[in-house]
Amino acid sequence: MREFPPQPPWRAQTIAIDDPGPLEAYLPAAASLAWLRRGDGMIGLGEAARLEGAGWDEADGWWREFCHGLDIESDLPGVGGPMVFASFPFDPGHTAARSVMVVPQVVLGRRRGQAWLTTIGSEPIAAPVPVGDVIERPRVSGVTGRSLDREQWQHIVAEAVVRIERNELSKVVLARGVDIATASPIDPRWLVGALADRYPNCWTYCVDGLVGASPEMLVRLEDGLAMSRVLAGTIRRTGAEELDLKLAHALARSSKNLIEHELAVDSVAAALAPFCSGMNVPDAPYVLELPNVLHLASDVTAVAHGDISALHLASELHPSAAVCGTPTVTARATIAELEQLDRGRYSGPVGWMDARGDGEFAIALRCGLIDAADPRSITLYAGCGIVAGSDPAEEYAETEAKLVPMLEALGVPS
Repeated sequence: MREFPPQPPWRAQTIAIDDPGPLEAYLPAAASLAWLRRGDGMIGLGEAARLEGAGWDEADGWWREFCHGLDIESDLPGVGGPMVFASFPFDPGHTAARSVMVVPQVVLGRRRGQAWLTTIGSEPIAAPVPVGDVIERPRVSGVTGRSLDREQWQHIVAEAVVRIERNELSKVVLARGVDIATASPIDPRWLVGALADRYPNCWTYCVDGLVGASPEMLVRLEDGLAMSRVLAGTIRRTGAEELDLKLAHALARSSKNLIEHELAVDSVAAALAPFCSGMNVPDAPYVLELPNVLHLASDVTAVAHGDISALHLASELHPSAAVCGTPTVTARATIAELEQLDRGRYSGPVGWMDARGDGEFAIALRCGLIDAADPRSITLYAGCGIVAGSDPAEEYAETEAKLVPMLEALGVPS
């Protein structure tokens, strides 16, 4: 593990505050950090510390050491305190992207009706105020590139099906990327606000240029209870209530989607088992309704052992069959061979953790990465699980449906 410089004698202070209203109104134009769902969540302002390129154990150890060196004061035991926002690559061995851990100087949060403010530093920090800027929707110039076009992507799906039918693997998740150009720099605050408003039941996140609204919770750890929401099996909604109800029934009975879902649930349960007890794995999935798609979903819960952190559980769960495949090693190698896409931090864990080790890590889905070198460019990502019987044209249509949240946020007709 690398050597880290000595930490200044900082204080982390949490105080209760009056309800601040919409948290996204306090986000700055640059270096935005956000985690929002159903009006609750946190936004981070400023930067007290940053760690890039760390592996799981190093990142977990660095955060524990950072918190150990703080003088932590709180008016709200169990709420607030120092937070770290984090985002990790899908496959560190096949990407130019690096993991990132960011500790904000200020965290403004609200949860279960309680609002708070946490500050980190050696000097008092003024409470944030709404930014007040007029935030404009990005003006999209057009699509400037794709990792693979429709025909090429459907070809690799067909190749994956052949390998599955030869029993080389049971499932593989293949993704594609779409590059979008805008006339002016993209303001991540617009995307955060649009996604949080349109997809309130998803976890809207913004960490180091990666912005999205994920429906899939890789792991939540709170007071010793771990939960993982597994999504696998998807169908696009039509917007017609009666027809969508029929589609939901069809999805719940689809053998192809049920097989895909079972593989994903099994992979999560197997990964949690060594670190948890009292596990509850639902016998059958439910249908999760989102504005653009319907998913088969299962919530796996368990009691975590001892002094384990949310980040450690995330490292054990990633990559689940929902974003990689089964068996994991073969699926990841197949992705690297066929996909022709640097996923970067797409489909990797993204979330936050507090000084207790509690936290939430979603899978970075329904997202885009704003180009740090040219913020007038963003890459959107979407993927789907391939199993025996998968139809390449239907899988392509599924990726189109999964691109909708980000395209809508950007103002691109879907």
